[in-house]
Amino acid sequence: MYDVSRATGRARLAAWCVRTAVIVSLGATAAAAAASIVAAAVVAAAPADPPAATTTLIPPDSFTSQDAFDAVWAYNYPWGTDHNGAARMDPAQAVLSPANNTLTLIARRLPASSHPKPAHHGGQDIPIHYLAGAVHARAHLAVARRTTLELAGRFRAPVARGTWPAFWLTAVDGWPPEVDLAEWKGSGKISFNTFNTSSQVAARDVAYPRPDAFHDVRCVLRDENGADVAVAFYLDGAHVTTQVGRGFTGKALYLIINLQMEGSSGSPGPETDTQYAASNVSVVSYKS
Repeated sequence: MYDVSRATGRARLAAWCVRTAVIVSLGATAAAAAASIVAAAVVAAAPADPPAATTTLIPPDSFTSQDAFDAVWAYNYPWGTDHNGAARMDPAQAVLSPANNTLTLIARRLPASSHPKPAHHGGQDIPIHYLAGAVHARAHLAVARRTTLELAGRFRAPVARGTWPAFWLTAVDGWPPEVDLAEWKGSGKISFNTFNTSSQVAARDVAYPRPDAFHDVRCVLRDENGADVAVAFYLDGAHVTTQVGRGFTGKALYLIINLQMEGSSGSPGPETDTQYAASNVSVVSYKS
């Protein structure tokens, strides 16, 4: 190393300049390095990219006009007017209130003298005592691989004996799958159910306070492993239970909102009109 203390005149001045230049250079290098470190830290601290965009399958405003309704929904069950209870579906019993974004399904008891043709289900004849309302989504739904399907709505549902409103998914081809996103069976409670077979059923009944008020229902179906679906149920924002649908991934599903009567909810049903209201019903999907 060159010793500045032993130099004289121009040599000493030159040495001083060299040393100063080196110090300045080192300082600039250090500053640049520090800046690089800070920049790297900023990049590392930046949030990850947001998940893939949500796809809206049913918008929450589909009850705000007849046109909006017709774009998404159709009347009755997907297979017709009858199912497993004492009510026959009739489009006149499904009434839109566009100003409130609400669909009201009304069950009206038929006069005893009417003697309508019975319904047929499970190899049995079921006497028809009511006309009532049902709607179903025109598009089939499914939980695809690595995808989540989220369904939600606000409901005001009767819980008296003989009333059987529901918000549910059922298989397009064969049966099951079935998920009762919300079901009320005349017991004063709300039910959340997943059918893997007729005998392998996960079911949870909880108290349903104030049936005269609207309540928020949400169900999140998430593909777990390319075959099975986790089904999480929420009531008024609180998680109630999570069930598993075995082999549900990729299966085509109908979405139905209906007011059935008697059947599993007991009999006789009410003599006066019964109403079941739905609002803000929506379905979205996104990558899990």
